[in-house]
Amino acid sequence: MSAIGMIMLMFTTMEAAIYAFIGWFTYVIMYTMWTKRKYTLNTVIGSISGAVTPLIGWAALAPAYHIVPVILFIILFIWQMPHTFAIAMRKYDEYKAANVAMLPVVCGFKMTKRQMFVYIACLLPLPFYLSSLGMVFIVLATILNIGFLAISIRGFFTKDDNKWAYVMFLYSVNYIAILFLLMVAVTMPAFT
Repeated sequence: MSAIGMIMLMFTTMEAAIYAFIGWFTYVIMYTMWTKRKYTLNTVIGSISGAVTPLIGWAALAPAYHIVPVILFIILFIWQMPHTFAIAMRKYDEYKAANVAMLPVVCGFKMTKRQMFVYIACLLPLPFYLSSLGMVFIVLATILNIGFLAISIRGFFTKDDNKWAYVMFLYSVNYIAILFLLMVAVTMPAFT
């Protein structure tokens, strides 16, 4: 199936197929086969494969060295870290029993919360690189980022880590859906 998919992408552009191969290789080889059970950096490596999709889609139509697909890649890459860490905190017992080296299992919840805060803070400047989407997008995306950061900060003071991780997970899922729907909305002719 992977080979068929790569061949089909080659009918669009070779660049799209290369990005798809990078996503496949990082997920199947580097993440699943090499790092998932051994290293806490497995999440970083797995995030590459999840973030290449805008590059693949853009490269199917035009060269992907444009600022928009690059920033979309960076947003997806960074967003996956707090999203996955929230899941790992909620599923701590299962990851520990399965001997999967997720950050909360290896380094604890305090370190995980600090990492989540840092990654979310890194999202703050990114909407400003998408100025071609307009001021409405920049303002709303910044509000989403500030909300994400505020929930992250609240985690340092919570007594119920499991409940907080659930709120973080819900916010992260809604954050990425709203952010990408917003990108669609502001680029629709009737909206601009």
